[in-house]
This record gives sequence, structure tokens and C-alpha cells, in this order.
Amino acid sequence: MLAPGKIPPEKLKEIVFNRLGTPDERVLVGADLGIDASAIDFGGRVLVASTDPITGAEERVGFYAVNVNANDVSTFGARPKWFLVSILLPENSDEKTLERIMDDLHASASKLGIAIVGGHTEVTPGLKRPIVVGTMLGEVEKSKLVTSNGAKPGDAIILTKWAGLEGTSIIASEKSGELEKAFGREFVKSAKSFIEVISVVEDALTAAEIGVHAMHDPTEGGVVNGLHEMADSAGLGFVIHSERIPLREETLRICKFFSLNPLALISSGALLIASPREKANEILRALAEKSINASVIGEFVGDPTRRAIVEGGSERLLKRPESDELWKVV
Repeated sequence: MLAPGKIPPEKLKEIVFNRLGTPDERVLVGADLGIDASAIDFGGRVLVASTDPITGAEERVGFYAVNVNANDVSTFGARPKWFLVSILLPENSDEKTLERIMDDLHASASKLGIAIVGGHTEVTPGLKRPIVVGTMLGEVEKSKLVTSNGAKPGDAIILTKWAGLEGTSIIASEKSGELEKAFGREFVKSAKSFIEVISVVEDALTAAEIGVHAMHDPTEGGVVNGLHEMADSAGLGFVIHSERIPLREETLRICKFFSLNPLALISSGALLIASPREKANEILRALAEKSINASVIGEFVGDPTRRAIVEGGSERLLKRPESDELWKVV
């Protein structure tokens, strides 16, 4: 039986990556471990495409769909520009449900300068909640293309904003009554507001302008899974330091309340950057000028079996999460 969340890497290799249709020489980056978008050669420019579903939230699914997919495209150094969306509604949904989703899609796309250019909408038997599946397209000059698999040994690992942002917001929305009793209404309101900073488009384009080796937004499985995916795709290991990982107080308290690991909680809004060591401080300064919090949390190493976290001066193996912590709650 497969666990909820992303399919394990070994199953992707066994079942998915050997069934990819006809090879095409114009595909510069295709489906592989740790790769969240594809890149297709259009001469002097590259088309970058990504697709993701929103399955773990009921509120503001349109907002999540636009931003999560825009994030993936921007990690390639590309500006997201065109969006296609499939909206699957449960039986007995009313027009107001569709209207709310479309309002969110329209507002979110407009804010990022993205055109919604097509898609599909239906009522689907068997669903318990709406599911929105988006496909984002963007473009970048060929010489400025960045990929998820370009990290090199010795690269600094930069994390922008805070770990667990999206998961904190979703849990605060889905479990608001329970959390208000424990922590109060203002606490829950603050935690819900994390949804407003889940875009990493500005983070990614700012860092790419200075020069990076790889970028990746940690979604399902959080920062830990994101690091494993970057390491998988580059054939590397990593060492991170627990005390350097930025976490909001709301995330810490909610995770403690539900016995969750915040580093394995879906983390859209944060961005992992593999930076040449000599450019790390310049990237941090550029992000700070745009009021984007960022920290160097560790480095990539040449040994692919060394994937570790340092806590209290001791280094221990950091295993890949079997599934996102969110699924234990929602």
C-alpha cells in the first residue's frame, strides 16, 4: 500500500520514470527525482512548465494552486506567465463554491502578472473536497536557466523565510476551533496569515539574478524532503544545523500541540537555494533589501550517503520523511 502524499523515489524510478513517451531533444530538463518543472528549448529562450494539485486544503485552494505552481517555475529562474487549471468539485457543490475558487484564482494570478489561459471544470463523484490541479508556464533566457539538480559540493544551503509556513496556515484553518481553545483567536489568526507569504517568486528571481547553482521550494515533506530531493537530483549529500533553521513561534507551538515535526511539514513560502559559497552573503543582502528573511542553514557535501543534521554539537542521519506531517492532522 502506498502512503498518502508523494510517491516514494524508488517507486517513481520503478513505475513512472521508465514510461515517459517519446524522447525529445528539445527537452533540456525532464522528469526526474527532485525536479519540479521541465524546461523546453525555444532557441534563445526556454519554456519552463510545472504542474501540481492542491489536495490538502479546503480554504483558498485557488490561491494555493496559483502560488505553488508559480513557485516551481520561478525556481528555474523563470518568470511565471501563463496558467491552466482543472477544477474538480464534489457532488452537491453549489455555484458559490466554484465562484470562490475562481475569485481566488483570478486575484492570485493578477497579483503575479499571470494570465489564466485554459483548463477544465467538473463535478466529480467520490470526492470529499474540491481538488484543483494547476499547470504553470513561464519563460527565461537560455543563459539564465537554473535547475534543481545543479547543486555542487561546498555550496551553501540558504533557506528563505521560515520552515513549515504552508502547513502552519493549513492546520490553523482546518483546526481553528481546537487551536483557538488552546492558544486564542489572535494566535490562530496570525498562523492563518502565513498563507499570504507562500510565494517565492521574488525570492527566486532575486537570488537567480546574483547567480545560484540550484533552487527548490520544499513542498510535501517540508525542508527535510526538499533537501533530499535536491541531493538526489545532484548526487550529493548535505549537512544542516538545527539551530540555524528559521521557524515561526506559531509553527513551533502548533507542531508541539499535534506532535508534528516542523521540518517535515509542507513548506511552500520557503525556498532552498544552493549558492556558491562566495555569493551567499550577497544573496542574503539582496533578499534582506526586499524584506525577505533568509539564513545559511548548512552545505552540500560530495558524499551522497551523508545526509545529516547537527543538533547540540552531534551529527545524526536525517532520514527522508515517509509522508508529510500535514496528513496526520487534516
